[in-house]
Amino acid sequence: MALDDDVRILSGVELFEGFTPEQLRLLAFGAETTHLPAERKLYREDDEADSAYVVISGRIVLYREAEGRGEPVGHAGPGAILGELALIADTRRMTSASAETDSQVLRLNRRMFRRILEEYPDIAVILHRRVAEQLQALVRRIEEAASRFGG
Repeated sequence: MALDDDVRILSGVELFEGFTPEQLRLLAFGAETTHLPAERKLYREDDEADSAYVVISGRIVLYREAEGRGEPVGHAGPGAILGELALIADTRRMTSASAETDSQVLRLNRRMFRRILEEYPDIAVILHRRVAEQLQALVRRIEEAASRFGG
């Protein structure tokens, strides 16, 4: 894929809203495109996570390993980002992920992402605010679910 195509794909990812074309180009420069045939595993639950993935095409199924079987917990299609927390923190994979159909993903590495944040601290502030808002929304959803179940 051409660098301009990767920049276009990254510009559609909500996490990167507010990034300039130059910042997206830097991120794309360090990215790798991977082709996954249907049923190929992208990563396993509890693996060390050092990168995020943007789905370019196809469909990725996310699942939890339970008693030797995979229990689906979600799907991701074009434009979705998987494992974004790995871009900013040492973490482990919360789920496993496999290609449900022939798919293509863009792997974003933590080192390049951190370099962009160091060079452009204004983006770090925007991302911090965005992550805080997402966490607050998650807490609200958990509280709503708990109240429905008598918690």
